[in-house]
Amino acid sequence: MLETLELYLQYPFVIHALIVGVLIALCSSLLGVTLVLKRFSLIGDGLAHVAFGALAVATVLNFANKMLLTLPITIICAVLILRGGQRAKIKGDAVIAMISVGSLAFGYLIMNLFAASANLSGDVCSTLFGSTSILTLTEEEVWLSVGLSILMVAAFVLFYHKIFAVTFDEDFARAAGLSVDFYNLLISVVIAVIIVLSMNLVGSLLISAFIIFPALSAMKLFKTFRAVTLCSVALSVVCAFAGIIASILAGTPVGSTIVAVDALAFGVCLLLGGSSS
Repeated sequence: MLETLELYLQYPFVIHALIVGVLIALCSSLLGVTLVLKRFSLIGDGLAHVAFGALAVATVLNFANKMLLTLPITIICAVLILRGGQRAKIKGDAVIAMISVGSLAFGYLIMNLFAASANLSGDVCSTLFGSTSILTLTEEEVWLSVGLSILMVAAFVLFYHKIFAVTFDEDFARAAGLSVDFYNLLISVVIAVIIVLSMNLVGSLLISAFIIFPALSAMKLFKTFRAVTLCSVALSVVCAFAGIIASILAGTPVGSTIVAVDALAFGVCLLLGGSSS
């Protein structure tokens, strides 16, 4: 097995997949804790479906870089979901369901009406479950993912204390003079970017689990926000790396393998957290 792994690591596409996969896992885990605490755990699922619809439109329009259309549309919908969740007339879960299902149906309809290839089912499966997308990244996509990941981490570190305040008590943060709307907007943009980046790794249907599992696992072991965040990052990175390696060696789908490893890690943390209490 070690010889097989050493052989695969000689190929640039495997190195690219590991680099991008680990960076995406790092970014997604940072916001996972915030999403769980703000009770927006399913926002990843909703935005992933939005990205699926936008990706379908970009494919039909023959965009050379589909992220140019997918990213802004996903950002706009992220803002609408978070702001809609703050209104009494439309609850957050209703907004997510409405935008999520509508985008998924619209995207699949577009892909059927304007099929870009004869293998429509393969294209849809690849987009929904990640399939081998992470192993076919171009050098331009790798550098774009690296650049966006660095920006996401820098934004989180720079505004850590503000995000912490907004996450736990928006009223107190507003009373303390913080621009709550701005930081909610910042969270929305970061989430949207992470969702678009994650589609290549785990597909649109598995993104929610990819983001939430490490945060829930960390919460079983630690109680403070900083400790939970750091533990979530460590778990997410390790599980993503292990999942990619396992999928390459076993020939299994990358996205579902990573989420399966995340689920196993959650089970272990659940046992450890129960025994320690």
